[in-house]
Amino acid sequence: MDDINPNSSSGRFRKWFKRKHKNKNKHKQTDPYYDLDELSDGDGDDDFIEDVNINSFEMDPCTSTNELRIFVGTWNVAGRSPVGSLAVDLDEWLKPQDASDIYVLGFQEIVPLKTRTVIGAEDPTEAKNWNLLIGKTLNQNFGDPWLTPILNPISSDNYHYVKVPDTEKRASFSSIIDSIRMRRRSRTHGHQQLFLGGSKYKLMASKKMVGVFISVWMKKELLKKYLVSNVKVSSVACGIMGYLGNKGSVSVSMSIDSTSFCFIAAHLASGEKNGDEGRRNRQVSEIFKRTSFPRSANNDDNLHPLTILGHDRIFWFGDLNYRLDLEDNLARYLIKKQDWKALQEFDQLRKEQEDGGVFEGWREGNIKFAPTYKYSSSNCNRYSGGLPNRSGEKQRTPAWCDRILWHGKGVKLLFYFRSESKFSDHRPVSALFSTQIEVMKSTNSRFLDKDTIFSKIRPPEHIGPSGNKEEGKSTFYL
Repeated sequence: MDDINPNSSSGRFRKWFKRKHKNKNKHKQTDPYYDLDELSDGDGDDDFIEDVNINSFEMDPCTSTNELRIFVGTWNVAGRSPVGSLAVDLDEWLKPQDASDIYVLGFQEIVPLKTRTVIGAEDPTEAKNWNLLIGKTLNQNFGDPWLTPILNPISSDNYHYVKVPDTEKRASFSSIIDSIRMRRRSRTHGHQQLFLGGSKYKLMASKKMVGVFISVWMKKELLKKYLVSNVKVSSVACGIMGYLGNKGSVSVSMSIDSTSFCFIAAHLASGEKNGDEGRRNRQVSEIFKRTSFPRSANNDDNLHPLTILGHDRIFWFGDLNYRLDLEDNLARYLIKKQDWKALQEFDQLRKEQEDGGVFEGWREGNIKFAPTYKYSSSNCNRYSGGLPNRSGEKQRTPAWCDRILWHGKGVKLLFYFRSESKFSDHRPVSALFSTQIEVMKSTNSRFLDKDTIFSKIRPPEHIGPSGNKEEGKSTFYL
């Protein structure tokens, strides 16, 4: 092994490797992974690639860290259907031009909380309508906005992403060219057509329980870049008599490569009387206790978490209904002054967290916006109550009922804000996160892309037989 031909591929690689890594740490220099003497010496490029393939990748798995942007939003829509000018409001809320990698949306009261909707059979109509509008909003600038719902018709309130086989993901060069030509022709004729697979975002999971609804969307390109697996849903009803679905949660669990995520959209008990916060705390406890993501029979997800707290990154959001413990007129005075810091001193949720009653160890962004509940009516910027002799109007102290919290390492909050849609008596609330995911490097050479290995490991000074650098490159076709 000491008599390596300096002109062979392995010899050239050895010289390049030593030069690049001469300042590496001592523990790396002695690590078998970096031991160049494990590389066989071959005379041709094929031998060189095969040597690297065998000796460098049949090791313990390594991880790299990537970042994703996740948009989390919550909105109590007060039993209203997604009709009329709502598309404009949704566009302003989701801000699709910012192109987050994942959109996680939680809704409350997508149906009126009447007896027939609470105790009757689930009707998927409103969930379908919301998903259609969300898909259109997210994809309106990318291909056909209706493509996703058409290819994946949502026939029930419980939709799961089904992984597309790799053979269906790959497009031939000729099909790409045809798509480009089609798009150019469509621009000429003023029509918007499909481009390289159509819509940019794909519906990953959707779950409805009475009026609580969650919808999770992901950039389609991420499905090719990462392994998305174990997409599961769960629901917990803890409303009337402790088991009806007028209050409770719907959750989505999923893994992106080696990192597990859990998203919980919740609607907790209402009321601003003393002791109502205790009911909300108990419902949170029930949701933690009863939410589960059972493993499938084929046991291919034996490492996937079964409970909420078993996940790496957790996001809990919704109309949590925690109120402000101060007199109505004082609350309105502080709101008028926009003294959010003083107002937060009376926030029930923060007080319960500090006292260890709920969400201990969880985090929330600093609230720098006005309370989101309760507005007098739709198309109104005035809080309900506060005016004497106004018949039929509920007296409610404004409060930050709509909240977004998270738990787990590797999560950074970028923005926490509310939108100004007047569609309901609540204002939508959003948070934008940057979150880390761990990506496992493959340990099986059969799944390694040979072209990728060759381009990353070949010494940069490698020259082809004629002296032209371009001739030293190889092209592989799948």
